Amino acid sequence: MRIATLALLTTILASPALAADLDYGVLRGYDDDYPAPAPVIDWSGFYVGGHGGYSSASMGFTNVFSKPYSQYFRARDIETEFGVSSLLSFPSQRVHGLTYGAFAGYNIQIDDAIFGVEVDYTRFNKAGTSYNEISRFVTTKGNMFETVYLRGFSRTELEDYGTIRGRAGYAFGSFLPFVTAGLAIGRATILDQPEVQNYGYDTTAAAAYQINPKAGTPVTHHGYANGNTAFDPGAPQDPQKSIPDGFYQIPAKPKSKAMAGVALGAGLEYAITPNFLLRGEYQYVLFDDFDGHKVNVNTVRGGAAIKF
Repeated sequence: MRIATLALLTTILASPALAADLDYGVLRGYDDDYPAPAPVIDWSGFYVGGHGGYSSASMGFTNVFSKPYSQYFRARDIETEFGVSSLLSFPSQRVHGLTYGAFAGYNIQIDDAIFGVEVDYTRFNKAGTSYNEISRFVTTKGNMFETVYLRGFSRTELEDYGTIRGRAGYAFGSFLPFVTAGLAIGRATILDQPEVQNYGYDTTAAAAYQINPKAGTPVTHHGYANGNTAFDPGAPQDPQKSIPDGFYQIPAKPKSKAMAGVALGAGLEYAITPNFLLRGEYQYVLFDDFDGHKVNVNTVRGGAAIKF
């Protein structure tokens, strides 16, 4: 009886402890205790979108008048002796403005590494104009005292451009930092309008004329409006004899140019959903020299895309 009573008491006392150890969580709803797993973003596939941003372009003008001026002075000693066609230079200009466009691409995902190719189009439609003038006085080996005035303006209008770039990045869940590099092609309209004034006279003959004007010594000269053979440079009694002719405008007209270059960039993309993407990006485009004109563009922009 004692053994039976002790066994019964032991069973009664142990029952609550055993009941407390039982886990009935499997019988409750799954969402009560465990959050749903985060969706997995698949970055691979085709995507297309639009972008808008702010661009700053530096426009350079290097020896843009060298060709027209060298043609104008090609048979002159002031060109062969002093290279007057290269005297005039133009300061670079910087233009700013809003830009917009579209882009499309295709990604391949290997684990968390992303590789792809992307093309984009950007509308710029901004122009930079530079103006300058210079004058020089030179005496040639033939004793001709020459005065040269050069002036003009040069203008570059970058209409639009497109790029094709390789893309590489590394996915951190919904975030994708990336870098890009590739080629760029653009369209521009340029106008180089030079003007020139050049006049001179034979210093030896002019000196002889001033010593004895009555001798009627002819003075070789050019570029003066009157064209008198009895030339008296700066004569106060007859200023008409030394008035130079006006500026001559070398014919020029706008030219449309296609130019090539390179494009580099970096950015961050964020997947709001597996099929809707937002991005921020920086892009640098450097175009090759075209007829002395140089352009590079820095752009900060944002965009949105649909991935298929």
